[in-house]
Amino acid sequence: MSFRPHSMWFEAFVAARYVTSRKGAHGTAGGFLSFISFASVAGIGVGVWALIVVLSVMNGFQKEVRDRMLSVVAHIEVFAAAGALPSWEPLLAQAKSHPRVVAGAPYVMGQGMLANGDVVRGAVVRGILPARETQVASLSIKTGRLEDLVPGEFRVLLGNELARALGVSAGDKVTLISPQGNITPAGVIPRLKQFQVAGVFESGHFEYDSALALVALEDAQKLFRVDGVTGIRLRVADLDEAPAIARDLTRILEGDVLIRDWGRINRNWFAAVQVEKRMMFIILTLIVAVAAFNLVSSLVMTVTDKRADIAILRTLGATPGTILRIFMIQGAVSGAAGTFAGAAAGVVTALNLDVWVPAIERAFGIQFLAKDIYFINTLPSDPRPADIAAIVGIALFMSLLATLYPSWRAARLKPAETLRYE
Repeated sequence: MSFRPHSMWFEAFVAARYVTSRKGAHGTAGGFLSFISFASVAGIGVGVWALIVVLSVMNGFQKEVRDRMLSVVAHIEVFAAAGALPSWEPLLAQAKSHPRVVAGAPYVMGQGMLANGDVVRGAVVRGILPARETQVASLSIKTGRLEDLVPGEFRVLLGNELARALGVSAGDKVTLISPQGNITPAGVIPRLKQFQVAGVFESGHFEYDSALALVALEDAQKLFRVDGVTGIRLRVADLDEAPAIARDLTRILEGDVLIRDWGRINRNWFAAVQVEKRMMFIILTLIVAVAAFNLVSSLVMTVTDKRADIAILRTLGATPGTILRIFMIQGAVSGAAGTFAGAAAGVVTALNLDVWVPAIERAFGIQFLAKDIYFINTLPSDPRPADIAAIVGIALFMSLLATLYPSWRAARLKPAETLRYE
């Protein structure tokens, strides 16, 4: 098979020979060059692998915390701009007219303090209808049942951390103190009501497990003297569509109401996670950048070692553009090899973290996330195609960018001056 010095096949053939060559021009530098080339390719692969694994773990943590959070927080909340909603049934019917709204439940929200003897803890008290609450929330009930919250019996379900702090369990009594007190000649006296602990729930999120108390809707209305409900909680078919559905509901619902989706309810937390993810992406991309710099070094050394070859190719009719493309192809192939090898290793690692990490913990007798410190004691992983595509694209771009200077330098070599000293 014959090649013309100007053909694409010729350029690819020569670049492939340089990539696979283990011997230098004088038989001395080939091994060192091969090591440098391997190190640059391996560096790009390690950088891509680390990026995919770290971002997958961060995505996994975000998804895990989000899912636990949404076991307590509604996908969408609709509440009155001022005061309470006097009638929630018509409003819920309007909301459910949206095809993506699956279910809804009313709630009454208030703040108070729970006391057991000398122990007092602040709490967010939520009045619910147990039959409807199960349609919008997925709490893990440790003891008791939601159905035990019978109106008029003044029972309460406590978060497991709140119950632990108060030192109570199912069947014990706690005193709920409402800040909306009674006005008497002696001054404002807070309203106190004794509740029986019906059970304990766990959401897996410390913020709610340590401060949330659930009571029957009518009991909350009496305690906080609310005529109506604070709002309604909605569940949608796809939680990622919640912001768009919330915007649609602003046009559908009548009255002076406010609407917020789960992302706005926890805006600060999700914003902080996104900032951390971007910073980790930038920091780990520097690993790829360092590897690309090594690729520059290996290509410069290759150009120096192959000066005689370049001069001979020029005398055979190869143009500076041909030489430029040969070394660009060589660098691009090396970068692509490292990138795709790293991407494959990263995807395999991310998909098997739930198996490999426990195996490492058992083998060495260690625990990366202690159960008594972290609520998430496993390393969750969620590799996303968009992240992987972005990482691969950036690595390929850096690899191609790294080939420009060495290729330009090779194209500028003068055949006569080079062969004079060979």
